[in-house]
Amino acid sequence: MHLSLSFSALLAGVLVAVDAAPLAQPAKPRFVSMPLTRMEARGDAHPQIMLQQHINRASKRLARMTGREAPTDAMMLEALRKRVLAVEGTEGLERRFNRAGVPSQSDKRFNRTGVNKNERRHRKGKKAKAKAGAAGAAAGGAAAAGAAGAAAAAAAGAAGAGAAGAGAAGAGAAAAGNGTAAAAGGASALGGPDSAQGVTAANTPTTANSLGLNIESQDVGFLATVQLGTPPANYLILMDSGSADFWVASEACQSSAGGDCGQHQTLGSQSSSSFVASNNPFQVTYGTGAVQGAIITDNVAIAGLQLKAHTFGVTTEETPDFADDSVPFDGLMGLAKSALSEQKTPTPVESLASQGLIADAITAYKIPRLADNKNDGEITFGAPDPSKFDAATLTTVPNVNAQGFWEAAMDAVTVDGQDAGLAGRTSILDTGTTLIVAPVDDATAVHNLITGSKTDGQGQFTIPCTFNQTVALTFGKTVFAIDPRDMAIQPVDPNDPTGDCVSGISGGSFGTSNTEWLVGDVFLKNAYYITDVGKNEISLAKLV
Repeated sequence: MHLSLSFSALLAGVLVAVDAAPLAQPAKPRFVSMPLTRMEARGDAHPQIMLQQHINRASKRLARMTGREAPTDAMMLEALRKRVLAVEGTEGLERRFNRAGVPSQSDKRFNRTGVNKNERRHRKGKKAKAKAGAAGAAAGGAAAAGAAGAAAAAAAGAAGAGAAGAGAAGAGAAAAGNGTAAAAGGASALGGPDSAQGVTAANTPTTANSLGLNIESQDVGFLATVQLGTPPANYLILMDSGSADFWVASEACQSSAGGDCGQHQTLGSQSSSSFVASNNPFQVTYGTGAVQGAIITDNVAIAGLQLKAHTFGVTTEETPDFADDSVPFDGLMGLAKSALSEQKTPTPVESLASQGLIADAITAYKIPRLADNKNDGEITFGAPDPSKFDAATLTTVPNVNAQGFWEAAMDAVTVDGQDAGLAGRTSILDTGTTLIVAPVDDATAVHNLITGSKTDGQGQFTIPCTFNQTVALTFGKTVFAIDPRDMAIQPVDPNDPTGDCVSGISGGSFGTSNTEWLVGDVFLKNAYYITDVGKNEISLAKLV
């Protein structure tokens, strides 16, 4: 999911806690849900090049999560150069890298979908209309969710989600109350996955306090819309269970590569009358990309629930991984435990619980799959959504990670019921990672049980695109199977859809131990995933 060729040093964020209070105290709901939008991957790079970026990113991310030495920039760059040479030859090296051996400015992002100049202008116009609509709605006394709904299509378009300006007013009206229809209304002009925007609209949710999930391209990344500031405006946010910082771009945000932070929704004193700055800096480095900025307080609305003067960050500088116009989100919300923050700043879900707006600091994920044509994904706060999973299969296990990530003991890995002999493993369950990344020996053991699998000896595996075996992970003695469609990710040769496909399980050789796995969306699309801060537990259940 979010790969690039730029890297920065990891520094801890400096956060200052500020008491949050609701703008209004509603009756305590059991849970609230909000929409997620899938980020898309570029189709102009060879699948094995994109896979190497995923491996690089995940290996660095896992090293950070487990407290081990992360791969250096030089190590990851060399791995990528080898991959480019293998699949594109010297011509590819010359095209993608300059004489100094670093990625050319024009090819910084192998896996993002670029936006042409006409579309950028179109998005900019929609963004301006959205701000005007939000301001008018607030002046008229509309509810925060409704006012934000008036900007929904434009904010999503400004973030690359492809919503058209048409229908936004209807979305705002429908969103009054809990905001249920905001995404659905704004999505009325969304095209299918083959449209110019590459976004598939979500169905209208049938569960109370839920918002529909739009799917962008082929199931890569999760975005949800929240409202920030006064008047409230929509921000499309990457929801990440593998970090604990919440930020959006500031009005003064600059890209480390030069220029501003693109056509993203920004936040500051010019756009929000409730914005309060501070002199407290923060800096975060992710598996790919880095941001730095300052801690602020401002009003936050999540699925209609209001947090007044919530503490989070605005970025003054972002690497192109976040600042580029091709990036379809305006900021990131970390939903790991706040222990990851040196100052123990509460995450939004923790603040919602402490203010009595939800019963417990629980986050639950129903991640959609484009191929299902159901478009039924959601992220839910406060309690699991019982309509999304089979309660008889609900399995709860302790979180074994002391740092604040979500990590569970993994009992077994099997292929068609045959045990791969991988006892004593643990898995960090991370919505911010696309693949499953295992130690190379473990990944090899799994693929040895898959008919027709191949390896390059460096952590990349292919399996037949016609793959129909059952790979399963076992947690708490419950077996969770991975859909074969999630294992066979993409044909190596687009002209041979029945040939070899990139495997959803890769081997990471940078900074990983021999027992820890990083388990991302390849698995999480196949289970209902619940994290509970108060009980420090992880739950999984089979989907309905």
